[in-house]
Amino acid sequence: MIGISRDGAVVTVELQREERRNALTTQLCVEIREAVEKAVEDDARVVVITGRGTSFCAGADLSGDVYAEGFTDSLAELLRTIVEAPLPVVAAVNGPAIGAGTQLALACDLRVVAPGARFAVPAAKLGISVDRWTVRRLASIVGGGRARTVMLACEAIETDDALAYGLANKIGDLAAAQEWAQEIAKLAPLSMHAHKLFLNDDGTRRDPTAEQQAAAAAAWLSEDAQEARRARAERRDPIFQGR
Repeated sequence: MIGISRDGAVVTVELQREERRNALTTQLCVEIREAVEKAVEDDARVVVITGRGTSFCAGADLSGDVYAEGFTDSLAELLRTIVEAPLPVVAAVNGPAIGAGTQLALACDLRVVAPGARFAVPAAKLGISVDRWTVRRLASIVGGGRARTVMLACEAIETDDALAYGLANKIGDLAAAQEWAQEIAKLAPLSMHAHKLFLNDDGTRRDPTAEQQAAAAAAWLSEDAQEARRARAERRDPIFQGR
C-alpha cells in the first residue's frame, strides 16, 4: 500500500491507495509506521510523506475497518511514531487531507502544501470524535480560534489560508518538498532532534482526562455514529439525536 524511495539522506514514503484516495486502514497505518521506523534505523536525515494521485489522504477508510477494534490504536501509534521520530518529517500535501489525513499532516514537523489542497476534520458530521492530541496539536499550530472553526463548525482550511495560519510552511509540490528536505538533511541531526523535542512540548503530550476519554468513547459508541453510517450508505444527510 506504500512506495518507499531514497535519495541520499532523504526517504520518501508514498501512500499508494489512489483508488481510495489514500484512505487509511489498519494495514496502511502499520506500513507507514514501519517505513518511518526503518528510515530512522537506516540513518536517514529526513522523511517525506506524500500521497499518490490527487489526494494526500482522504482520512480513514469508512468502507474498511475504521470502526473495527484496533484501528484507532494503530492510527494513534502511527502518529506517535512520527512525532517521536528523532528526525524531521515533512508532509508533501499534494491534495486534500481530510480527517485522519489532517491528523497525519499534523503529526509531521513541516508541511509543503500544493495549490488546491485543503485540510478538514469532519468528525462531527460522522458522529465520532478525534482525540485530545489532535485538537491540541491543531490549536498549537493554527491558534485556538481557528481550531474551533475546524472542530466545531467542520469548516475546511484551504491552501492560502493554511499558509497564512502556519499550517502550511511552504506552497509547492512533491518535488519542492523533496528539494527542501535535501537542504534540511544537511543540517546538524542532533540539533534537529533537540529542536523537535522542544517544539513538540506544546501541551499535546499530556494524557486526556477521564472525562475527556469518556466523552470521546460516548461519541464513537453512540446511536448518532450508527445513524451517520446508515446515512452515508443511503446517500442522505444524517439526523443526529444526541444519543
